[in-house]
Amino acid sequence: MVSPFNQQCYALLKLIPEGNIVTYGDIAHALDTKAYQAVGNAMASNPNPIIVPCHRVVKANGDIGNYALGVDKKIELLNKEGVKTAQGKIVNFKQVRFQFQ
Repeated sequence: MVSPFNQQCYALLKLIPEGNIVTYGDIAHALDTKAYQAVGNAMASNPNPIIVPCHRVVKANGDIGNYALGVDKKIELLNKEGVKTAQGKIVNFKQVRFQFQ
């Protein structure tokens, strides 16, 4: 069973348009918490990693971070959506970063 916290994280993920990324902290702040690690755990246990686009969540410093289907797959998905990566980082991080309202 998916926890209520994880469900909230996944609902936010569905709001991120293709071609944009957010950080673990962005999701935590949108949920009015500082539980960054819990957000990371939610991403790691995402039961539908393609449908619920956790590949769009990266580290605050622009690093790609981990992905349940592997970092190469995460980079491939991001690149397909138009998010450029180089040397394990997001290119134009600020320009592609999505802001929750």
